[in-house]
Amino acid sequence: MACGSQHSQNPTLQTPSTGPHDVRVRMKAVGICGSDVHYLKTLKCAHFVVEEPMVIGHECAGVIEEVGSDVKYLVVGDRVALEPGISCWRCDLCKTGSYNLCPEMKFFATPPVHGSLANQIVHPADLCFKLPDNVSLEEGAMCEPLSVGIHACRRADIGPETNVLIMGAGPIGLVTMLSARAFGAPRVIIVDVDDNRLAIAKNLGADDVVKVSIDIKDVSKEVVEIQKAMGTAVDVTFDCAGFNKTMSTALSATRSGGKVCLVGMGHNEMTVPLTPAAAREVDVVGIFRYKNTWPLCLEFLRTGKIDVKPLITHRFGFSQKEVEDAFETSARGGSAIKVMFNL
Repeated sequence: MACGSQHSQNPTLQTPSTGPHDVRVRMKAVGICGSDVHYLKTLKCAHFVVEEPMVIGHECAGVIEEVGSDVKYLVVGDRVALEPGISCWRCDLCKTGSYNLCPEMKFFATPPVHGSLANQIVHPADLCFKLPDNVSLEEGAMCEPLSVGIHACRRADIGPETNVLIMGAGPIGLVTMLSARAFGAPRVIIVDVDDNRLAIAKNLGADDVVKVSIDIKDVSKEVVEIQKAMGTAVDVTFDCAGFNKTMSTALSATRSGGKVCLVGMGHNEMTVPLTPAAAREVDVVGIFRYKNTWPLCLEFLRTGKIDVKPLITHRFGFSQKEVEDAFETSARGGSAIKVMFNL
């Protein structure tokens, strides 16, 4: 399958031809992810290193301009949201359904694969999902971060009897909160160090918020505050930051027999009180990307069970100056939750 992208003003990058099972998509909305900022600032993210020029961006939606000869369910003019990872479909992980863990995954803006912050890209048709009439292109681009929250909720078995704690009120923490609510969680508490983000979380529907410090010595007293705010046992905690302190808090705050889902990856290695948690049979699960989430994302958006529009706080065009300004805005954080390009 062909995969690639082209910034049309850069003649060194050539868009692949459209294969029989591919579509050519004119990009219309592309969001900035934290990983995009990492690549731009440091030329690396986790163990992925940029070694040659690379187009970034992977949260995207657009309009189909060309369809391959064997594509039967999409037509020119369709508005689509794109799932950014192309797995091999041959390895054991793919064949057993865990294609998100495929070791041969070709993922937008993960070196050396070009991303989608481009005028047009070619992508497999089966990874392009037609938008409902009442779902905008910007909302379609938000399916990518929302997929992280939905995949996490599936991994943690969130339902109407699951009280949820979320560590971190950044973009991923917020979409995880919205997802947990859509899955039926009756009570959701969110924790952060930043008053502005906690205010946003409260406005988006958190039942309560708790401000914490960055000092790991404060974990014990903050766990008491969190449990008081919850008012009942914490069944599942999502650590959407992934630091020593947030994971330590998550393990300590979650009830015996509960579950902690590690979503964020702030630290590659952590020192946490795992033995006491194990003695209370607190399960720890991880997530990596997502699988089979776009249809449910679009259904949640179509029905209004999830509204991602308030998360889009800043919008920019696609000129050189606006691209630079957009990434500076995203990197600063502050009031910026999701920065979106309108191409």
